Amino acid sequence: MLALVKKPPIEISLHGERAEELLAWIRKKFDVAVFSAEDAGESVPVEETEFWKEMEKNRIGNLLAGARLKAGLTQTRLAERVGVRQNMISDFERGRRPLSPAMAKRLSKALKVEPSLLTAGGEPGH
Repeated sequence: MLALVKKPPIEISLHGERAEELLAWIRKKFDVAVFSAEDAGESVPVEETEFWKEMEKNRIGNLLAGARLKAGLTQTRLAERVGVRQNMISDFERGRRPLSPAMAKRLSKALKVEPSLLTAGGEPGH
């Protein structure tokens, strides 16, 4: 079975004769979702989930935020590196401001990632 602790996010695979006992203990401390082999027939492709659909609405912003976090930068520090205000970085990440090709190039250089990650090349189907 696969147990997902929602907060803090933890994924645990449990096997063996005392798995249910361990799961009961975990449930006392955390909100847990459990997926077992019996649930396999009820699964749906990730692309059909609401989570996926929501993430796809702002794919470039989510990729930017992920690249920034991977680089260990705050929005403020990234803004300083590219010469813009922090709220512009926030707007890009939230999808409130479109990311021009020129800005995508500046951001990709500051983040040391391929420019295609932050442009249409990062979109599905491109």
